[in-house]
Amino acid sequence: MSSGARQKLLELDAYYTNRLKIAEQPGTLRSLASFFAHSGDSWFWLPGLALLWWLAPEPWKELAIIMIVGVALTAATVFLIKLTVRRRRPAGQWGEFYRKTDPHSFPSGHAARSAMLAVVAIGVAPPWFVLTLCLWAPLVILARVAMGVHYLSDVIAGALLGVVLGILTIFIMR
Repeated sequence: MSSGARQKLLELDAYYTNRLKIAEQPGTLRSLASFFAHSGDSWFWLPGLALLWWLAPEPWKELAIIMIVGVALTAATVFLIKLTVRRRRPAGQWGEFYRKTDPHSFPSGHAARSAMLAVVAIGVAPPWFVLTLCLWAPLVILARVAMGVHYLSDVIAGALLGVVLGILTIFIMR
């Protein structure tokens, strides 16, 4: 790809990212976006899945183990890609914790994790849980752009990576 074409793609990415950004606009929509942007955090999912494994009946224990493996696989893959690409996060104030602990944005780990969890659910969970995660995942993905911690291309790449990793996790664990 020529540098001119690459620059045009980056400009389009920044334009559409800014159109979706609501981080500085107070109100209910911003509050919801903030909630969903945080709900994909691995520090939330890993203890929750460990608790599910510990307290739930047998079919849920298996699901928890599969999802824990998927979260770990996703984290490792995203980390390696981020170290290679090193794309800086979009400028902004919201998400200071993310900006300090992980200054790189490509691909979005939250998008990858939420898509992976939804795919794993499709493969092994009951229908009501599948529906819940399939509704939740796109909200997490969009919220990361809306809150200004990712470019649109970061979450698209993350979601696609998550789908692949979800399929791989099911294949490995089943």
